[in-house]
Amino acid sequence: MAGGDFLNPSSDKLEKQFEDFRHHLEESGNLRERIRAVATEIDSVTRLIYASLLLVHQSRPVAEVIEKAKSQIGVLKELYSRLSEIVRECPGQYYRYHGDWKSETQTVVSLLAFMHWLETGTLVLHSEVEEKLGLTPTEFGLDVDDYLIGICFMSNELPRYVVNQVTAGDYDCPRKVLKFLTDLHAAFRMLNLRNDFLRKKFDGMKYDLRKVEEVFYDVKIRGLAANGDSTGEKQAQGQS
Repeated sequence: MAGGDFLNPSSDKLEKQFEDFRHHLEESGNLRERIRAVATEIDSVTRLIYASLLLVHQSRPVAEVIEKAKSQIGVLKELYSRLSEIVRECPGQYYRYHGDWKSETQTVVSLLAFMHWLETGTLVLHSEVEEKLGLTPTEFGLDVDDYLIGICFMSNELPRYVVNQVTAGDYDCPRKVLKFLTDLHAAFRMLNLRNDFLRKKFDGMKYDLRKVEEVFYDVKIRGLAANGDSTGEKQAQGQS
């Protein structure tokens, strides 16, 4: 009898604990489903943007390509606003659910960075990406790793762009891209990167730089390169 009285309270506590766990997991699961639904929409929009940007490799006018791609940025901003509202329902849990949208965000960064480069020839800043997407560091910001990985993805597009531009007769493009990638590579070297996914993506940037170097030197050897600024070439040699 005494043993039964002793076990019952413990059994009740155990049951209550797992009942609380059940509610917690159900709420977490529902929240994650809502986050993934928005992430899926973001992925759909990025596919549309990427399809538009692919036309730049066919020597279509940059202004025309950019205008069509830019029309989707407002949609992305709205989707990230919805994502932010969902995450605010679980204060302090940003990184618990971050994995459910980080891949899509890295793609978004890469596309915005490529568009920005096509327009300006410069790198889009972390704060500028946040502004474009309507993100605020204090509430729902852009993770630094996601930004950096997105920039690495963007660099993957440049060797292909250079080859197609040279084919179309733009023999100065390799010099400009080489200068940009060399500066970007040097900036990344300032970071103390761990041996993780970001490090692997940064290592991939070295191959992008090497491919552009090969095109640049080939154009120069053939006597097609314009006599312009050789800063990018000199810096690239210093990185070797």
